[in-house]
Amino acid sequence: MEPIIETHGLTRRFGALTAVDHLDLSVQRGEIFGLVGPDGAGKTTTLRMLCGLMDPTEGSARVAGHDTARESQAVKDQIGYMAQRFGLYNDLTVEENMFFYADLFDITGARREELAQRLLRMTRMEPFRTRQAGKLSGGMKQKLALMCTLLHRPQILFLDEPTNGVDPVSRRDFWAILYQLLKDGITIFMTTAYLDEAERMNRIGLLHRGRLIQCAPPEELRRQRGAANLEDAFIGLIEAAEARA
Repeated sequence: MEPIIETHGLTRRFGALTAVDHLDLSVQRGEIFGLVGPDGAGKTTTLRMLCGLMDPTEGSARVAGHDTARESQAVKDQIGYMAQRFGLYNDLTVEENMFFYADLFDITGARREELAQRLLRMTRMEPFRTRQAGKLSGGMKQKLALMCTLLHRPQILFLDEPTNGVDPVSRRDFWAILYQLLKDGITIFMTTAYLDEAERMNRIGLLHRGRLIQCAPPEELRRQRGAANLEDAFIGLIEAAEARA
């Protein structure tokens, strides 16, 4: 099958700093793929390039069949992007936030109401539809941000550390929603700092200093390193990369 996300030598420099260094990556349709690495590894920069929000310095990326630099608007029409700080309006209610984002995609009338109801049920946010976003818990805000991202029915969902700072119960609920989205055929590409979350993914890529060190299913990474857990495997891979540098 043709990959739904593919990069070739994808590179981004900021002056003398190389944030992403010749990244070669391939993600299949219907997969949940995780990009894992320490702070400053280049995860967010990679996501922004894949979403057509930032042009690469070198190399190329194709998402949903479109070149992210030359066809950025076509890419944006096919994806949902949830940044670490999603632009919710605290003085608007849950429903009003959803309707605002629906209007941006020209989703109106009965179709808008139908989509909103379905997403509210899926996230168990129906009892809070009239609550102001500023009065929601951290986990509920992330659910609302996800609903707004899904309103236009994207093929691919890009999530930048979506559960960072969220309590364990809300994280569990969030993952239940992601698994439902996978069943619905949505491809998920996400970054995370939580290795227990990385264990849940089909494949993970370890990014370190802008370079992809290893990419494989979690169990394969553990087996390759002879590690009892993913954390030990990642530490071993990073130490080996540092030794080669």
